[in-house]
Amino acid sequence: MGQLILEAEDAAPGTVLDHAFIAQHTSGFDAYAAHVRAVERDTVIRATGLAWDDIVALAEEIRTAKSVVISWAMGVTQHRDAVATIREFVNVLLLQGNIGRLGSGVCPVRGHSNVQGDRTMGISPKMPDQWLTRLGAHFEFEPPRVHGLDTVDSIRAMRDGAVRVFFALGGNFVRASSDSDVTEAAMRRTALSVQVSTKLNRSHTVTGRRALILPTLGRTDRDRTRGREQLVSVEDSMLLVHSSRGRLQPASEHLRSEVDIVAQLGARLLPDAADWEGMTSDYANVRKHIEAVVPGFEDFENRLARPGGFMLPHGPRDERRFDTSDGFAQFSVNELRPLEIPEGRLLLQTLRSHDQFNTTIYGLDDRNRGIKNGRRVVFVNPDDLIALGIADESYVDIVSEWVDGERRAPGFRVVSYPTTRGCAAAYFPEANVLVPLDSVAEGSNTPTSKAIVIRLEPVT
Repeated sequence: MGQLILEAEDAAPGTVLDHAFIAQHTSGFDAYAAHVRAVERDTVIRATGLAWDDIVALAEEIRTAKSVVISWAMGVTQHRDAVATIREFVNVLLLQGNIGRLGSGVCPVRGHSNVQGDRTMGISPKMPDQWLTRLGAHFEFEPPRVHGLDTVDSIRAMRDGAVRVFFALGGNFVRASSDSDVTEAAMRRTALSVQVSTKLNRSHTVTGRRALILPTLGRTDRDRTRGREQLVSVEDSMLLVHSSRGRLQPASEHLRSEVDIVAQLGARLLPDAADWEGMTSDYANVRKHIEAVVPGFEDFENRLARPGGFMLPHGPRDERRFDTSDGFAQFSVNELRPLEIPEGRLLLQTLRSHDQFNTTIYGLDDRNRGIKNGRRVVFVNPDDLIALGIADESYVDIVSEWVDGERRAPGFRVVSYPTTRGCAAAYFPEANVLVPLDSVAEGSNTPTSKAIVIRLEPVT
């Protein structure tokens, strides 16, 4: 895309690139332009599986658009070169000033289960020092400065016996994570595993030597902790913060909210560290602490009460301000490295069915793909089936190949489906067993669940 946009500028100088934006707000343009001009088109076609005419057509749409938004989710992030790919998205947007202009920008989709809000509130293994400094100053303690562990590194640490206690606020960790057999064995090495959960799941059966399940209210449940109608706040992928109040009658009068559970643990472990009871009895007191620590939450309670909530500040969007090492939006140079797939192998991606939310399966049908009553299914291009000598509707074992050995998922039904040639697909989490723990995106450590080399072995 970048190469084609630069060529369009060469053909009509001054009509395609936003030269003023590039000069005033970016760095690294010359190195990027020299690199991208040298990329060979045959390599692009081999790396993407796309027809060149389709790439040209999309580049033309981008070139002529008034504003451009590039949005992505796990289909991009779960690859070896995911970080480089996203950097290329940014490069293309920077060429025409599509950052900080109305209707333009980057749009990573990461909103489910309040993931965006979690990061804003500090739930991340690598928080900036200035954030930790504000937290420590407000609560009068010294936060640990050593970075924590992400999902993959947590599994590695549990596998190696370096983790004694696993504590989960929701989720279905062992089912959602990659390399299922390794993850389950790692969990069993912990001394204690604790799950704060709204419903039962697989992670309650694969545990540490001791295990606790702490039932909690869901966000749709009415929360009357300490006799007060409580509300919480959530943040979506667009940095919009709004209130959320459950309306449903809880399944039991004994269910506690997550706030109550965490605060009571805090009161027992660190009784003098904070006003735990005050935060439990009125969640507005939690928001007062947030207001004091987290930038953008000034006058939190009043703004939360507004219909629709409020939007958090964002430097690139609001004022084309970039918190980088040089204060500019940085063009980057990224090597294009096509995956090499051996003869007779396919590239597998995991995906979700229509009747599914993460690891929660509501039914065995997938109306999006015409599947009835089954999930152990592998989708394969019909031309690949012919080349491999495998019949549609037959059964196969899926075997993934990695540097440390093979992983097997037995008994999958083959479905002829118009996937890209050389590519296959199977449902998450059933196919997680095939994703090696150490197969991760460079720079983010995200499992490469969209790019696993496999072979199909017919079941005889």
